[in-house]
Amino acid sequence: MTCSPTASSVSTFASFTILLAALAFAGSAQAEAADRLEYSPYLGEDFPMQLLWGDTHVHSSFSMDANAMGNTRLDPSAAYRFAKGEAVVANTGMTAQLDMPLDFLVVSDHAEYMGLLPRLRAKDPTLLADPVAQRISNAITGDAASVMSGLQELIGSLTTNEPVIDNADLKRSIWDEITRLADEHNDPGNFTALIGYEWTSMPGGDNLHRVVIYADDAERANQLIPVSAFDGADPEHLWTFMEKYKKETGGRILAIPHNPNVSNGRMFALEDSQGRAFDAAYTARRISHEPIVEVTQIKGDSETHPLLSPDEEFADFETWDFGNLHPNAVLKQDEMIKYEYVRSALKMGLEEEARTGTNPFKYGMIGSTDAHTSLATANEGNFWGKATLVEPGMKRTVGGMFSSGPDDEVQLMPWQFVASGYAAVWAHENTRESIFDAMRRKEVYATTGSRIALRFFGGWEFEASDAQRADAARVGYRKGVPMGGDLTSTNDGKKRAPGFLLSATKDPHGANLDRIQVIKGWRDAKGELHEKVYEAALSDGRTPNRKGRAKALKSTVDVEAATYSNSIGAVGFSTFWQDPDFDPKQRAFYYARVIEIPTPRWPAYDVKRLGAESAANMLMEIQDRAYSSPIWYTP
Repeated sequence: MTCSPTASSVSTFASFTILLAALAFAGSAQAEAADRLEYSPYLGEDFPMQLLWGDTHVHSSFSMDANAMGNTRLDPSAAYRFAKGEAVVANTGMTAQLDMPLDFLVVSDHAEYMGLLPRLRAKDPTLLADPVAQRISNAITGDAASVMSGLQELIGSLTTNEPVIDNADLKRSIWDEITRLADEHNDPGNFTALIGYEWTSMPGGDNLHRVVIYADDAERANQLIPVSAFDGADPEHLWTFMEKYKKETGGRILAIPHNPNVSNGRMFALEDSQGRAFDAAYTARRISHEPIVEVTQIKGDSETHPLLSPDEEFADFETWDFGNLHPNAVLKQDEMIKYEYVRSALKMGLEEEARTGTNPFKYGMIGSTDAHTSLATANEGNFWGKATLVEPGMKRTVGGMFSSGPDDEVQLMPWQFVASGYAAVWAHENTRESIFDAMRRKEVYATTGSRIALRFFGGWEFEASDAQRADAARVGYRKGVPMGGDLTSTNDGKKRAPGFLLSATKDPHGANLDRIQVIKGWRDAKGELHEKVYEAALSDGRTPNRKGRAKALKSTVDVEAATYSNSIGAVGFSTFWQDPDFDPKQRAFYYARVIEIPTPRWPAYDVKRLGAESAANMLMEIQDRAYSSPIWYTP
């Protein structure tokens, strides 16, 4: 990467200095009333000052599919060591290391067959008494054809939710080991290892997966062995387990849906698992257990889709339209897409709230990787892939094409995997309790891999000058609410629109910023749902035209050299934006989206550094981004 002095921006360089100071300040976090008993006050400070970076979705060799795809050596301990910045030897023999360590990690191994393959490979005698386990153990330690046969038997059972091996002693032993390793690596104040796992329901291949995260230590988490999709494939079954856990242990637990984009319209469908329309009890139950959603990861970005946002130039971003997760994938139909993307779900949530009184899709947003390598990488220039089979190498960009569907209609090339994403958390301290609290109150945001620092506040009393104050973030908390919060009608008779304070700073090792946008969704008096994208701040002296659009920056990317220049864009923004179209009678939500300048996409680095093969249609440039959690307005 080549760097040169940054171009002009909406904020001056002086105001960027103010921004850096503002990011060190804050005020007391505003939480939803329903969540106020979910987290405790902190002594000595009344606002979350620490921006923590993590990954809530990493699989180790304990996950059946990760192990089957070559990750046979890197257990949860290796995943934690890598996240903390240690060098780790990958399964391919290369050394992997982050250039910037993470602050927290969730090793979220699949509950289904958790820890089974390492024990089968090791010929664990407690398992081999089962003739099915004996047969599969022999298969996966045999020749290539036998290995494939054994793995297909296990993988096929995931789409039918009928386990071929079910060993209670294995479940207890593996869960105890997972929680023990998390406790061993948890270092309050320095690095947080959150206990978690993935509940992996995919009926017919339709992705309904949730990552489950605990606020607790091993002693409490071990009191109940996690349920899997084999115990019940409906999300309601998972919520019942979570309610039981909280009641019997006094602990805290939440679930994070992910990859709605491969659910074939199931993730945000407006009916429960029995096909019944939502009622108030269902919607309240759902959002109480699932306060945040994973909006971006290796298997595509789920913010929005060009069919849903046809007038939006940034809508077609790392879009996966292949189908579901079945080995013979059910192909995507246009009518499914509305129920697969988060912006659409946020809008439908407004409608459901008007109908039932509760919003089932009132989600905060995070990103995470879903890496099955034990390596939590989301950086374009240091991307270790989805699985060991596609770790860095000369053939990984175009080799090993995945084909699926009845007639191989689904063609997925390895270069289509996405170097994404990370979870950003505004917390009081780097501890399990504080990070979990931030997730509950939705003071979190998603990035597609870049470590963009982002603040977003909404309120009725903000002034434009507040954005340039040295204590802008503190003012944000004092006068308004942060991302994840709620605005209600002031009822003071004054006709005014809500105002928003936004600040963003570039990744210290990455690209300058192109712009900050505010995305608004609302429900009008006729019950119709709408969305609009507003340009809140633009770099390089640009202003929106009469249609609200801004001219694109000219890319500096040299694909052949895999470089770019920070001669365009802004180092940071600090700005005030007020809704010009506000109607106090309309339910609405607002969230911030920060767009970077164009940079090389990960295959460009592979071609340059490793001599990897290139293809004519391979995407070589990207504009990484951040998505804040929304702020909601309710009349």
